[in-house]
Amino acid sequence: MTDVQHPVPELMKEGDVVDLLVHQHALIRDMFDEVEHAAPGQRDEPFRRLVRMLAVHETAEEEIVHPYTRLRVDGGACVVADRLKEEREAKEMLRRLDEMGPEHPGFMAELDRLRLAVLTHARAEERYEFTRLRAETTAAERRAMALGVRAAEAMAPTRPRPGVESMTRNLLLGPPAAIMDRARDLIRQALRR
Repeated sequence: MTDVQHPVPELMKEGDVVDLLVHQHALIRDMFDEVEHAAPGQRDEPFRRLVRMLAVHETAEEEIVHPYTRLRVDGGACVVADRLKEEREAKEMLRRLDEMGPEHPGFMAELDRLRLAVLTHARAEERYEFTRLRAETTAAERRAMALGVRAAEAMAPTRPRPGVESMTRNLLLGPPAAIMDRARDLIRQALRR
């Protein structure tokens, strides 16, 4: 299983932000499958990993990738506006699911709705944002963005924060939220032992 603290350590040698994010999208698809196929009563841990991965992944995109797309890609502001709307909706669904917990009777139906929203969003990013980033930026720019994404993920909150989709809001609110989330994660782990 993926070490969620460092979502894609095998990609540290890869330097292209598009490759990094597309690989993370594949990991997220696999994580949804893991939650779905876990036995009732065994879904909590895979679900917690999925929540964490989605939260840090989206934060990094919002802090690094989307602002760069706005600046460097022709028509990037429109592309990003659509992605941010999708991200906010997915974060709201993820937060509701997180509050319900995997043992709630409606959890699996809500998980299916979230999966559809997240995978649709990922396909839209890959088609409308990432292909244009690859075409309209240099390899050096994409390497720099990959480093920025990894740094942002290391400091990102581990819970969804609907309404915090801009780079500025993420940078202002993210670090305190990350500290609280990561402390909460450690307490939850300690209580399970």
